[in-house]
Amino acid sequence: MTSPQPPSGHEVKEYVLENGSEILPLNLDDEIREIIAKALHEDKGDGDITTIATIPPNRKGAARVFAKATGVLCGTQIFMEVYRQVNQSVEVKCWAREGQTISPGRTIFTLDGPMGAILTGERVALNFLGILSGVSTTTSEHVKAVRHTKARITDTRKTTPLYRRLQKYAVRVGGGVNHRHGLYDMMVIKDNHIDSCGGILMAVNAAKKRWGNTFKIEVETRDMDEVREAIQAGVDRIMLDNMDVDAMTEAVRIIDGRAETEASGGINLNMVSFVAETGVDYISIGALTHSTKCIDFSLVLDRQRTKSQNQSS
Repeated sequence: MTSPQPPSGHEVKEYVLENGSEILPLNLDDEIREIIAKALHEDKGDGDITTIATIPPNRKGAARVFAKATGVLCGTQIFMEVYRQVNQSVEVKCWAREGQTISPGRTIFTLDGPMGAILTGERVALNFLGILSGVSTTTSEHVKAVRHTKARITDTRKTTPLYRRLQKYAVRVGGGVNHRHGLYDMMVIKDNHIDSCGGILMAVNAAKKRWGNTFKIEVETRDMDEVREAIQAGVDRIMLDNMDVDAMTEAVRIIDGRAETEASGGINLNMVSFVAETGVDYISIGALTHSTKCIDFSLVLDRQRTKSQNQSS
């Protein structure tokens, strides 16, 4: 069996989705770098004892990373940052575009440098790549299912603790849009707030009294009476929670553009197109981040290049 060869052409660094829309590269700030550092420490602890024992420190290596399943690629910056933190001597080249649909066997990265460092960073780098590509792939599947409507697919706060920024970035790479990031950037008055305040009007009035127009206000509604009360309260967005398609259609008719509309509650890929056809503006889906599949990638040694590098050194 011959060793896999790197692809021809130039490494890819653009951040343009296949539909032509642009995405901003993930800001690799101190918060993101710390997440990566913690992931590396979790894996290697005080040292990669297997690699220390079996790979001479001066051993050079060459490898490639390829996809084992079809998906939407996400996490290339994170992958490269993992190896920057492991050992900056590892040269990592990316041969696919963030947001690109990839097929099994497609080469994503080639790596050259200290063999021990390549092996030590392998699992953490692939974990980030697989998890984030899973989110972007799942999001893309839902986006494609509603593209004949005006509905936008959006995420929720049902994310892995401390990974929210990464997972919400992956949603954008998949063609979705982000809902509020946390409890601090948009008010969402849910059923427990409403029940505790004594009704939607009282809850919304309290929110406006405290914050004025600083934040957008969304209200969760469970029936047509609450929809009408939310309209009366003058909120920015009305969530139609756990309603069937007929109820959503009626709610959209009643709202009649006076507020944005958002469908929510147990929506999956089998039903999302029917929900979109009710005329809602947004469809929020927690499963984009809490129940998504992981895209499998593999790192394999390029034996010929590795042998050549070590013979020439």
